[in-house]
Amino acid sequence: MPDFLPFRGTRYRDASDLSSVVAPPYDVIDEEERAALEAADPHNAVRLILPRPAPPDDAYTHAASDLAAWLAEGVLGADPAPACYGYEMRFAGADGAPHVTRGVLGALALPHPDDGDVLAHERTLPKARTDRLALLRATRANLDPIWCLSLAPGLTELLPAGPPAATATDAAGTAHALTPITDAGDLDALRARVAGAPLVIADGHHRFETACTYSGERPGDDGAARILTLVVELDEAMLDVRAIHRLLHQAPADLRDRLAAVATVEAVGPNREANVQRLMGEAPIDDTLLFVDRDGCARLTLTKAATRQLDEQLPTELRHVDAARFDVALRPQLGETELSYRDDAVTVAALVAKGAADAAVLLRPGTVAQIRAAAEARIRMPEKTTFFWPKPRTGMVFRRLDD
Repeated sequence: MPDFLPFRGTRYRDASDLSSVVAPPYDVIDEEERAALEAADPHNAVRLILPRPAPPDDAYTHAASDLAAWLAEGVLGADPAPACYGYEMRFAGADGAPHVTRGVLGALALPHPDDGDVLAHERTLPKARTDRLALLRATRANLDPIWCLSLAPGLTELLPAGPPAATATDAAGTAHALTPITDAGDLDALRARVAGAPLVIADGHHRFETACTYSGERPGDDGAARILTLVVELDEAMLDVRAIHRLLHQAPADLRDRLAAVATVEAVGPNREANVQRLMGEAPIDDTLLFVDRDGCARLTLTKAATRQLDEQLPTELRHVDAARFDVALRPQLGETELSYRDDAVTVAALVAKGAADAAVLLRPGTVAQIRAAAEARIRMPEKTTFFWPKPRTGMVFRRLDD
């Protein structure tokens, strides 16, 4: 079962409010935000996770040099004793109501490939891992956590309350708080509870795979045999799961006609923000998907033949997951159309309206119940099915492999 241990965290020492030095995960930062984070503080964590070269050093060597310099200057320092770290995110949910996600950060043992203790919940798109591997080799540090969901009930109630040692507020208004947990009884209880059931990777599949590769290069390296991980209970109350929509590029001119081969195409108003919000807010109709192009919005109701195909090709656990229905029913009609992926239906529709994409299919988010059912059946959802919100900040705590 998953082996989850405390570790000696490395943290910023100059202030308890870390808003100016923390960053989102590296893979959601565009170039504009990268520059803004760099300008926010000379010690912003983005300089470590998305380093720039500084000749004669390449980017990765420069990140390692910055990390060493910040430690030497006292900007960063190691905590005096191993700890797990309670992590809390308070935010407004998609419904506008206040929400909270609570979990715990620790050092998760990388499993043997046959163990089955840490499960990928989605397929992953092909992606070069040389970048993250080069950074891990150079810095020997887990700079940002992966995020796993625990199938063990009751993890949340074991998290001790206490004043946070560090806080941050991000650009979306989410309040992040980090609380070291050092009591031996609390640590033992958390470790036992995490070990009680498999973990499902919610975010960080590629970083997890990179860490496994690096550990394989270094047999006997205890530091490389673990990865910094945020564990959150797989509980409806703890999670805000949002959809990731499909943007279509270089689509054929007769796209609606092609889709009509597998679905009834019903016009449901213009491609305008208010209409898109209304449609996404409606209760879902079985075997329908929403479509938007520059001609407006449409409801795609799958034909009986298409629904039979879903029944034949999809396991029961994925039958009502929009991403899976898209892959089986619609994607074969798209020819050489290229896909890109984005959350926020209104933004996606606006990109179509201004010509940045030819069209889009707007998906409903996967539910916690669907995620649990697929995980328990050891079935992976399609790539880019779920967008867990909000994202934990990079820089609240680092894990150095040699510490």
